[in-house]
Amino acid sequence: MPEPRRVLLLAHTGRDDAREVARAFCKALTDHGIIVRLLDAEANDLAIVASSFEPEIEVVHEDSAAALDCELAVVIGGDGTILRAAEITHGQSTPLLGVNLGHVGFLAEAEYDDVDSTIQAIIQRNYTAEERLTIDVSVYRDKELVASTFALNEASVEKAARERMLEVVVEIDGRPLSRWGCDGVVCATPTGSTAYNFSAGGPVVWPGVEALLMVPISAHALFARPMVVAPTSVLAVEVLARTEGAGVLWCDGRRTVDLPPGARIEVRRGASPVHLVRLHQAPFTDRLVAKFGLSVEGWRGASERRRRNGGAEG
Repeated sequence: MPEPRRVLLLAHTGRDDAREVARAFCKALTDHGIIVRLLDAEANDLAIVASSFEPEIEVVHEDSAAALDCELAVVIGGDGTILRAAEITHGQSTPLLGVNLGHVGFLAEAEYDDVDSTIQAIIQRNYTAEERLTIDVSVYRDKELVASTFALNEASVEKAARERMLEVVVEIDGRPLSRWGCDGVVCATPTGSTAYNFSAGGPVVWPGVEALLMVPISAHALFARPMVVAPTSVLAVEVLARTEGAGVLWCDGRRTVDLPPGARIEVRRGASPVHLVRLHQAPFTDRLVAKFGLSVEGWRGASERRRRNGGAEG
């Protein structure tokens, strides 16, 4: 007898529309024999009675085993909810399928209007998954490792007090590059290039490019340019000792570590990538245009191709 199919469902249950969509997924998937797994807190928020579904809904604690044996995780909310899902499923290689109910929703694959077709795609297994590079982040104090975590989008070293500048030295591949008095430094992945990196003036990098990004924030320095380095590189930011400015490390805007003077932060390619579900094979260019509402009026690429091909293309 084949193993039953399982789907982990994660939702931003503080929103009415997210609760409505989550209940619709629970009913539709269980009606097709797929076991739905919910976190206990979210099951309570959804007022779900597990035994009223067939097959019965599984209710589990939020821990590292929450996604075990699940073929994918359906994430209902915005990018913040998807980043939370990446944290919950980290190390499990469970593909994440985002249904965007937020604003831009760059990490999401489906929108609110696509709920029915998304459910059908899951039922029919009509989806693929693409691997996204992550970063592993280590924090040292007096050469002692005091914290380690990961990020899908970025790790940002920021000043802890608004009135004080952060004094740092940045290093790439074991060699010092520059000293900056700044508001902070963003170390990002290609996936995160459209997030904080983008707001800080960094480049947009296509997800298929394997690279790491470093972008200073409001640096008072002659050389303070966004940089794209090899995926094998190790980036380091040292908060200068004997200075009054302390810092704080943010990873994906969710996890923080206080950084006293003398702290050292190392960023390298992550050991565990994140897998994002794709329902459509549209180019990343189309995603940029759609998510940012970019104007492409006047583009004649299609008509030029038709002209060259003698009108053969429709």
